Amino acid sequence: MTTELIDPPARTGSAEAPRPLDTPVVLDVKDLRTHFLMPGGTVRAVDGVSYTLHRGRTLGIVGESGCGKSVTAQSVLGIVPRPGRNVGGTVTLTRRDGTNLELTSLDPRGKVIRSVRGNEIAYIFQEPMSALSPIHTIGHQITEVIRLHTGAKRDEARFRAETVMRQVGLPRPDAVLDRYPHQLSGGMRQRAVIGIALACNPGILIADEPTTALDVTTEAVILDLVRSLQKEGGMAIQFITHNLGVIAEIADEVVVMYMGRQVERAPVSQLFHAPQHPYTQALLRSMPRLGHRAHERLEAIQGMVPDPYDVPPGCAFHTRCRHYVPGTCDSPEYLEVSPRHWVRCSRAGEVA
Repeated sequence: MTTELIDPPARTGSAEAPRPLDTPVVLDVKDLRTHFLMPGGTVRAVDGVSYTLHRGRTLGIVGESGCGKSVTAQSVLGIVPRPGRNVGGTVTLTRRDGTNLELTSLDPRGKVIRSVRGNEIAYIFQEPMSALSPIHTIGHQITEVIRLHTGAKRDEARFRAETVMRQVGLPRPDAVLDRYPHQLSGGMRQRAVIGIALACNPGILIADEPTTALDVTTEAVILDLVRSLQKEGGMAIQFITHNLGVIAEIADEVVVMYMGRQVERAPVSQLFHAPQHPYTQALLRSMPRLGHRAHERLEAIQGMVPDPYDVPPGCAFHTRCRHYVPGTCDSPEYLEVSPRHWVRCSRAGEVA
């Protein structure tokens, strides 16, 4: 599998019927707002984002670097780096016992949110070497998570750690647990990070560009692994990436972000076959496609990303949009243009 070349999910030339989201909602994000109060002004890194995660399904979040994908995920768990802070919106987790817990109302350093992190909601960070402690063995790091959240004894935690490492496909897990991160290859480190994330059987997995630093072959193996583990355990996955090829492979539904806001949300087949927002269309045109000749140049998105301190009013994308009409595009609303297909564009029907 080569995820850099896009071959859309449906190959008949028209969008497939959306797969119904008939499983329970496990995470409900409403109007989430996270701002960074900087000396030069306020950066609205996340500016009114809403979505739901369903059990056993995968939500992809895509967009250019700096669009707010990672800060959105960090906001869910209250781990936004300073000086960022949540200024509005709610994040509601449906726990294993069926009760609801509003995460945004919790103390980010409190006992309750710490019991959720790594236990009910796991996070795979973008770069495994920065996510792993260089001075502790892999075994120490995974058994610490298991003992903290389950109260297991040392021998029980070690047995669980070996089981998880075998589950993620690491050869000789007993030996791997005694190694330090620098003694493992990139693919093995990424598997170890996934193993640590899955050690406590979380109901939700947030994967923040987990395959960015991997070669295509290892990337394919990791994606297959995540899918198989989701099928076995029914996890809900929030998969963050800039790679639309990966999204085509793994997602059920997609959120496209630009300058901290959702500009489009749709089932994956509809997004690839009937994109409504000019930014989504530009992203798709900029990616390699199967069947294109080797000498054909890729189409770049014109213009530059606006200054985060001075985001243009109205549609933030209008400075780069070939369809911009003054007056018409000043106040785009976020509207449902077809079942489960939402777009923030005043000309969505005209430019589709």
